[in-house]
Amino acid sequence: MLKNATRLIRTPLLTVTSRSQHSLPKLDYPVEGGVPPCISPKQLDYHYNKHHKTYIDKLNGLLPGSEFEGKPLDQIIVETAFDQKHTQVFNNAAQHFNHSFYWKCMTPNGSEFKGEIANAINKQYGSLDSFKKQFTEQAVALFGSGWAWLILKDNQISIWKSSNAGTPFVENAIPLLTCDVWEHAYYLDHQNRRPEYLKTFWDVVNWDFVNQQLVEASSIKHMSE
Repeated sequence: MLKNATRLIRTPLLTVTSRSQHSLPKLDYPVEGGVPPCISPKQLDYHYNKHHKTYIDKLNGLLPGSEFEGKPLDQIIVETAFDQKHTQVFNNAAQHFNHSFYWKCMTPNGSEFKGEIANAINKQYGSLDSFKKQFTEQAVALFGSGWAWLILKDNQISIWKSSNAGTPFVENAIPLLTCDVWEHAYYLDHQNRRPEYLKTFWDVVNWDFVNQQLVEASSIKHMSE
């Protein structure tokens, strides 16, 4: 499954070529417009151009001369996960991936909940409202900094939480949706009111992208059987 998970994320959407430095991904929406009604332009600029860029700059500073120089992002993450000698490389690489994925999971004013992802969520959770309630509860309850995810593992979707830079594909899971619950993701707009941030997050979810992730994951599974 890990091989399948990395095949899914190794797409032009999220990764860099193995011969280039890692860089900020191009957003599908202008920074100066924010991601209404969830994220203001100021919050997006601060998060994307400062926090996310800092992870990338640190990663690029750690790689030259190392065994990871020239490798694609997903491979770096897999090879450094659970290895205390390379914690800094893992943390910055994983945060680069997590943020790149997070930006893709949102679109201004959201998109329609439909397709295979709608079928899967309705089957697993009974309804979209039930899923949103359970996801929100887990995201709000996460202590400290981290991420809330919808993942695909063993052919089943589930809600999963990760602390700090944790990322699902090192746990043999494929990410479908994520919400950044580090305070820097929402503090300028919502201060310490994480539940308020989560409430507005559902208004900007890019269900087209989430559905695409599920469809591609399913096709990879069928090809590997």
